[in-house]
Amino acid sequence: MDLRGKRILIVDDEEDLCEILQYNLSNEGYKTDIAHSAEEALKRPLDEYDLLMLDVMMGQMSGLKFADKIRKELGNNVPVIFLTAKDSENDILTGFSIGADDYITKPFSVNELTARVKAVLKRTNSSRSKNPTVTKYGDIEVDTARKRLIINDEKIELTKKEYEILKLLLENPVKVFSREDILKRVWGGDVIVTDRTVDVNITRLRTKLGKFGSNLKNKTGYGYFFEL
Repeated sequence: MDLRGKRILIVDDEEDLCEILQYNLSNEGYKTDIAHSAEEALKRPLDEYDLLMLDVMMGQMSGLKFADKIRKELGNNVPVIFLTAKDSENDILTGFSIGADDYITKPFSVNELTARVKAVLKRTNSSRSKNPTVTKYGDIEVDTARKRLIINDEKIELTKKEYEILKLLLENPVKVFSREDILKRVWGGDVIVTDRTVDVNITRLRTKLGKFGSNLKNKTGYGYFFEL
């Protein structure tokens, strides 16, 4: 598998380290960019990268918070390798729970780094190439091109509103949305519908989700959320 030309964003506040990483990864044929903070990285077109290399300990926003933000708020599943001097079990587990694909502790050899980068790109490139329009949320798959669910290889058709509600909840798994929030985001302000319309669509969604229907939860007095 030819990985030359794959785009990598290096996010680290150590300028010297960034230059070393960029030099060595460029020699391997990768296209590399550098951001010296998570805030700077957020301004980049993250969907265009094939891999993010994140330092855990950075200024205002840590690499862990950055990864958590792009996963939960932006719905971005780009592969991530964490770079850090921290090597405790808790830090490693936190990284993987957020969705890290690998975790390398400093100091490390360039040969080790490039080998790990190649391994992650091979693994994730293979899964993406099978169906680039399918996004996984735990055991649930969503075909973003055809706007439908895929559960245990079964394709489940959704209405436009069902799809938009499900997408909203899946991309924000820790947030509770009131009926009013859902109405504004899915139906917009120009259409007059009632809160009951949301409940009806949620009920249909639960049915279509099958065994995962119970993951679409209602927090009494607050609204709906999806528990991955």
